[in-house]
Amino acid sequence: MISERLKQARKASGLSLRALAERAQITAMAISKYETGKSTPSSGVLLNLAKALGVRTEYFFRPVKVEMHEVNYRKHSKLGVKVLDHIKGDAIEQLERFIELEELLPNGPVAPFKLPAGLPAHINTLDEIEDIALKLREKWQLGIDPIPVVTDMLEERGIKVIQSDAIPGDFDGLACNVNGIPVIAVSAQAPGDRQRFTMTHELGHLMLQGRISPELDIEAACNRFAGAFLAPASEVRKELGEKRDWLEPKELAALKQAYGLSMQGWMHRAKDLGILPGFAYVEMRKFFSAQGWVKTEPGEQYPKERPQLFEQLVYRALSQDLISESKAAELLRKPLSQFQKERNMQGDAATPDQ
Repeated sequence: MISERLKQARKASGLSLRALAERAQITAMAISKYETGKSTPSSGVLLNLAKALGVRTEYFFRPVKVEMHEVNYRKHSKLGVKVLDHIKGDAIEQLERFIELEELLPNGPVAPFKLPAGLPAHINTLDEIEDIALKLREKWQLGIDPIPVVTDMLEERGIKVIQSDAIPGDFDGLACNVNGIPVIAVSAQAPGDRQRFTMTHELGHLMLQGRISPELDIEAACNRFAGAFLAPASEVRKELGEKRDWLEPKELAALKQAYGLSMQGWMHRAKDLGILPGFAYVEMRKFFSAQGWVKTEPGEQYPKERPQLFEQLVYRALSQDLISESKAAELLRKPLSQFQKERNMQGDAATPDQ
């Protein structure tokens, strides 16, 4: 067990054998033997490895339960194998803690995810996706107003959302299936509007997979779904009108804050719905590029989202005496002293993450 856990923890931390060896002050050859099961670390070495990897020693004895299937990375072509292993390793580690916690709460507050009934079997045009996005909002009783927190909306419906510092800010994230549960992982470094678009894009994969005509590009279809889900067509027309030749940047910035959809996302929505002609959309893209706004949009960034369910369930398990304070701190990956301060709402420790 220790060999598998050690290898996973090293990948999750993004460390090579040599880098971990330097941190733990042992040889890379020794670590290689530990990872292959040819040797077992002593308790002292295990403590050093735990410290070097930023985990508690209990981590090495947690049963391996998570298997990722149907892993789908977005915009991964520029990332090397080491970075992708780091992303996957961190996601697995977080999911293992989530599943371990859920086993302690068999009657938790979240029902398993289910695809809504009544979705069309075949989708032949991108325009049809507008109706699917609207139908899903109706099924989930979301109305047509802006969605305050996409993370909460997904977690309440059985989709696990994790944020990872291992995912670079310019990399959208990944989606996968773990033990039959849909999982979306997004960058903890990305701005909130990018996180929201990534999560709803991956939701689009869940809704559209196996229904899209071979003539349609699945990524373009999921982008269309994400835009339509975050900003329904009826609301876009109310905000922008029926026909425009230009959209003011200040106008787009205000809409970004209202809906959590980027300024460029609003431009694309206007083009998709025929509000902004193709030539005008191209001109606006050129303008944004000339201003240096393609990678970093002007004005105030949309606040980052923060998954809440896991922490909520940890405190629920603690209050029901299902876990100890030490176990709660381990699950939240925090030192016990810090956890105790946060639990007692003491000082700066009670301030939410920024």
